[in-house]
Amino acid sequence: MFRDTFLSDRLMSRVPAVNVSETNDFYQIEMAAPGLSKDDFKVKLERNLLTVSVEKQMQNEENNKQYNKREFSYTSFVRSFALPDSADDAAIEAKYNDGILAISVAKKEEAKQGAREIEIK
Repeated sequence: MFRDTFLSDRLMSRVPAVNVSETNDFYQIEMAAPGLSKDDFKVKLERNLLTVSVEKQMQNEENNKQYNKREFSYTSFVRSFALPDSADDAAIEAKYNDGILAISVAKKEEAKQGAREIEIK
């Protein structure tokens, strides 16, 4: 019997893991997406929704004297992040390096103010 191990070997949909952090000046989103290139990503901002998407189709072909084998691999995902009101949507940068997509979103000046002490009278 010929068995296809599609369900056990390949998950139908894998969404990359994400770390979201914050400093005094920036929000940082890091997405683990190895095996892709920066051209595979689309990063879009609509209102306050930042969307990262990937659609990539790979095709491998192996020819032999007795058979022709063809495999398709398709990677597709979408992750969306609602930006807080304190985010400066005019200052967003994205970089892809060593399998990590890093997106920096600057904070507005008024959001950069740290905690202040209130005098008790």
